[in-house]
Amino acid sequence: MAELGKTEAKIEQMIQERRSKIQEFRRSVEVSRDNADREITASIQVFTKLKEAVERNQAEVIETTEEKHKTTEKQAEGFIKELEEEISELKKRSAELEQLSHSEDHLNLVQNCPSLNAPLPTKNWTEVRVCPPSYEGTGRAAFAQSMEMLQHEMKELPTERELKIFQQYAVDVTLDPETAHRQLILSEDGKQVHCGLERRNVPDNPKRFSDRICVLGKEMFSSGRFYFEVQVKGKTDWVLGVARESVDRKKVFSFNPRSGYWRIGLRNANVYCAFTESQFTLSLKSRPEKVGVFVDYEEGLVSFYDPDAGSLIYSYTGCYFRRNILPFFFPAVDQNGTNSAPLIICPVDH
Repeated sequence: MAELGKTEAKIEQMIQERRSKIQEFRRSVEVSRDNADREITASIQVFTKLKEAVERNQAEVIETTEEKHKTTEKQAEGFIKELEEEISELKKRSAELEQLSHSEDHLNLVQNCPSLNAPLPTKNWTEVRVCPPSYEGTGRAAFAQSMEMLQHEMKELPTERELKIFQQYAVDVTLDPETAHRQLILSEDGKQVHCGLERRNVPDNPKRFSDRICVLGKEMFSSGRFYFEVQVKGKTDWVLGVARESVDRKKVFSFNPRSGYWRIGLRNANVYCAFTESQFTLSLKSRPEKVGVFVDYEEGLVSFYDPDAGSLIYSYTGCYFRRNILPFFFPAVDQNGTNSAPLIICPVDH
């Protein structure tokens, strides 16, 4: 009987586990439906904007082309009118000469000859041209403008929605003191870091950065998606992003994807950069006070957002992470107090 009871309990547990799994699958379907609906709505918005842009640019191309043609036509008509007036004057002079040539009144001929031999009231038309304007490339330029507008709309419209989705993958990031350069000062809770004026007396270890004033997060990721936010308010220089666990922490190195770093930053108080193979200057509408970092490991994507503005700052695509990657922080030197504000890992406000 005891065995039967155990078997019955086990069966009941298995039933409950499967019911829970069914609920999990149903929730996944609901989430998928919601995400699909949002994507469809965003796509409709984007393509509606593109259609409007194409129609607007098409109308502008037609209007501009017609204006060019009308200008050319008006110029040519002006020249034609002048030529016709000159032809009329020449015909009149020719008729007068013809009439005098048959006149037997020699006195009249002598009196009129000087006026008829006067210079003709015409201009030299040899170098006068009506040059048809060039219409080539107008349509292509308008198409390029439409595509540029589409890219702008794709950045502007879905970004806030995407950001809300990505924020669901928020992780709790803390700084790893064993990786921190000797000059860095970390808060006790591991959420803030700034650069001190002197190097601290801390033990060296293989994980610690010796050359660059950097620190990594404790959390390592080798799959899935994750997101975290960092406050950069009040700083004139900073760099942050993600890095491979295997990066060399003892020698001078290049901070680019080939070396295992995917980062953006601020230089000289007003120059925002993405540190690609060659440093790429970013054009931002506003100064972000916080920066959100989103990583999709399987997709090879690292995106940076301004969470307050709900806008995309920059994305690295086609990233090859290999193994573990970690959050990366570079608060830069103090600069006589102008860059003394810390980098602060913030809780994500959904």
